[in-house]
Amino acid sequence: MTPPHASAPPAPSAPGLVLQRIDSPLRLADFRLIAFDMDSTLITIECIDEIADAVGRKAEVAAITEATMRGEIADFKESLRRRVALLQGVPVASLQRVYDERLRLSPGAEELVAACKAAGLKVLLVSGGFTFFADRVRDRLGIDFARSNLLEERDGVLTGRVAAQSWGDICDGAEKRRTLLEVASLLGIDPRRTIAVGDGANDLPMMGAAGLSVAFHAKPRVRAEAQVAIDEGGLDRLLEVLR
Repeated sequence: MTPPHASAPPAPSAPGLVLQRIDSPLRLADFRLIAFDMDSTLITIECIDEIADAVGRKAEVAAITEATMRGEIADFKESLRRRVALLQGVPVASLQRVYDERLRLSPGAEELVAACKAAGLKVLLVSGGFTFFADRVRDRLGIDFARSNLLEERDGVLTGRVAAQSWGDICDGAEKRRTLLEVASLLGIDPRRTIAVGDGANDLPMMGAAGLSVAFHAKPRVRAEAQVAIDEGGLDRLLEVLR
């Protein structure tokens, strides 16, 4: 595989699909691992915003989420702690209602994941969101690996804290990058043969480490830095780029 060249001019694009810094035709089979963000990428919602709706704090939490994804709040860990603190007292049963009633896969998610698996790629979900949802999305799509944040709970309600896990406390942008490189290393995959797909500022570190970076209906800063920007249509539009 010839890796995309950093100084290549923008490539011809279809409506709603922007390519830049790519100087050779790419095939899906040239890659061995694809990593996806979850909230607003593999799924259509921001789970934390919908959980907050259970206690009438959706607007407050959503404002912090939006500012963080735009990169206006640089410290993702502090942003997440602030938002999770607002979930204190939410019944754990509310998470299942969010999953059942509000969580939807993004258009084209099933098709893209299936195509990747058929081409021999391993699939990684790495999210600043929550394990309750990430594990269910992983199982639903047949994803190989998942890493996300664990909400602490006690006596059937959320405590307002993120629980520590064996690898650390919060999956932020740096942890996303580290996870992508760790999984690639464990599988013996050159990072140039990886793809990273996301929409927010905390996805930029892993997108920068991957061989191909893909922005999906993303914030302006992410669109500007990605090699592929899908601005219209579903995730499966990536298959128009990777033949």
